[in-house]
Amino acid sequence: MKRPNEVLFYVGTYSPEEKPSIYLCGLNTGDGEMRIIQQTSGVENPSYITLNRAENVLYAVSEKEDGEVSAYSVDPVTNELSLLGARPTEGGAPCYVSVSPGEDYVYVSNYSGGNVNAFPVNEDGSLGEMSSQVRHAGKGFREDRQEAPHPHSVIAEASGKRILVCDLGLDRIMLYRHEDGKLARDGEVVLPDGSGPRHLAFHPGGKWLYCVGELNCTVTVLAVSGPSGSFEIRQHLSTLPEQYAEGSDDTAADIHISPCGRFLYVSNRGHDSIALFHVDEGTGLLKAADWQSTGGRTPRNFAIAGDMLLAANQNSGNITSFTIDSESGRLIPTGNELGVPAPVCIAVLK
Repeated sequence: MKRPNEVLFYVGTYSPEEKPSIYLCGLNTGDGEMRIIQQTSGVENPSYITLNRAENVLYAVSEKEDGEVSAYSVDPVTNELSLLGARPTEGGAPCYVSVSPGEDYVYVSNYSGGNVNAFPVNEDGSLGEMSSQVRHAGKGFREDRQEAPHPHSVIAEASGKRILVCDLGLDRIMLYRHEDGKLARDGEVVLPDGSGPRHLAFHPGGKWLYCVGELNCTVTVLAVSGPSGSFEIRQHLSTLPEQYAEGSDDTAADIHISPCGRFLYVSNRGHDSIALFHVDEGTGLLKAADWQSTGGRTPRNFAIAGDMLLAANQNSGNITSFTIDSESGRLIPTGNELGVPAPVCIAVLK
């Protein structure tokens, strides 16, 4: 059961189907201590998970050769997960799942399959048969990582009429109109060669979009303008400190903005840190402010939980907690960590 002053969160991991792979955990908002409450098995490599707005359904991709996306009902009292069903994604290594603003569709991107799916949501939160699928074609600048399309994330604009797909392999943000369950091409945003766009974060005000480039460890600022919602690149900034000698294993991963819109955070694998950027309230441009060690190896995903932040360190098998300084946005380690095998995604219950 949930304790006083505790925030609950689910963790997706790289784990085989027969072992626990989704964990329900608790975070003490007073001291940052964490605990495991429940474990769910039966799904292989749930590397990305998300909750609907009511937090009564959890969606999880299964990152494997024959990809799947699963829907789970969340018990309103115990938060225990019960499988509602799974759908094939018709592509390998699905790595992202999101819910449309109207909560009537779920989107999935398939990293090695090169395809993006839309699934209608049934009344109970389960998924209907795939209503639309788009496949990307081509290759990018780097032969080692961009030999083919690699859709890495898919999110909808607030209006729900258009979705944005980061394709790491093509150095593009692909834009699609979504009408009556069908996805139709609606342009693209061209990013620098070899940047490898991975994840996106809209500013709470909706005027700016931030994109993290995995391969060149950068964050790109884009202004959203005009009635059509066109995107104009305004800034590229390294996610690593100036004096740091970047290595071959340095890759940027996740990106989130604080609810107040003043602080932007990006996780760095290799450097094993979370970078803090201050957001100019007038222009949306960024200024690098700090780098905080995540207290583990290979921080892939992280999540903001009120005035705290949780970092999932994949290769060291631990989750660490930090307090967010309300004035500066800096992360202050609580000194607590939680052992979870290969944690790669955190979904916080509000």
